[in-house]
Amino acid sequence: MPDIVVMFFLLGLLAGIVKSDLTIPKAAYDTLSLLLMLTIGLKGGMSLYGNLHWSLIPELLAVATLGGLIPLALMPILRRLVRLSPADSASIAAHYGSVSAGTFAVALAFAESRALPIGAEVTLYLVMMELPAIMVAIALYRRHAGKEASEALQGIWHETLTNRGVILLAGGAVIGAMYGPAEGANVTDLLMGAFHAVLALFLLQMGLTAAETLRPIPWFHWRLLTFALVAPLCLAMAGLSVGLLLGLPMGSLMILTALAASASYIAAPAAMRTAIPQANIGLAMLASLGFTFPLNVLVGIPIYYQLALLLR
Repeated sequence: MPDIVVMFFLLGLLAGIVKSDLTIPKAAYDTLSLLLMLTIGLKGGMSLYGNLHWSLIPELLAVATLGGLIPLALMPILRRLVRLSPADSASIAAHYGSVSAGTFAVALAFAESRALPIGAEVTLYLVMMELPAIMVAIALYRRHAGKEASEALQGIWHETLTNRGVILLAGGAVIGAMYGPAEGANVTDLLMGAFHAVLALFLLQMGLTAAETLRPIPWFHWRLLTFALVAPLCLAMAGLSVGLLLGLPMGSLMILTALAASASYIAAPAAMRTAIPQANIGLAMLASLGFTFPLNVLVGIPIYYQLALLLR
């Protein structure tokens, strides 16, 4: 049986496919996403409480490097095999180099339900992979367009670093690391206890959104759809390889693998709209939210766990 939170994604997906009148108000969805990211940050920060040490720096640098290398690897594939324009290739490469907080939350719940050992720093993986992927993809596009990369980077640092997800994840981690489980119990106990319920409702909305993205399925983009289904497994192997080299515990290894296989649908679209206005964000959302996110949530994460067990 899949994890119960995954069933809420299936429920939303089914409701969207049958064109049910089920909706979650935008204000409620925004609240759920804010609570989810803040809770993830706090969970990570409380794990870091008393566990901060210099040995984390090489690990986090390796994770950031992985985020930056993914767009470099994907750009030529998207240009030559998927046959997209330079703008769309760079945009989608940024989306796949960046990460999905929703996929992270499901992977975290999966690891916790199986009592897998998880490193205190896994929440920082989200932030460390986000920025390099976006910056590298922008630089690749500007180079192809014959423009200075620095021209596009003006304002993008601010756009990315002040994104609500980054602020809540990093801020939550700092607050959690400062106060720890005991001193922060008045706030953190409530959020920790509601984590799975918030995640379930968030995934319900994601199911509805995915169904809307896929209606109707644009089969004429079959190359992109194939990419969206094949890329996650290839990227998962890259994440798994880095995790094995770092000697991560099983829970952290599986989460990094899932993150590498994921694609952003929050931070990257906002950054790409500003940096590469010529890009069709709808294509990126079709691939990341319509195909890659459901694939990871429904079948990918258990597969990545089995791969980690097999290769570790």
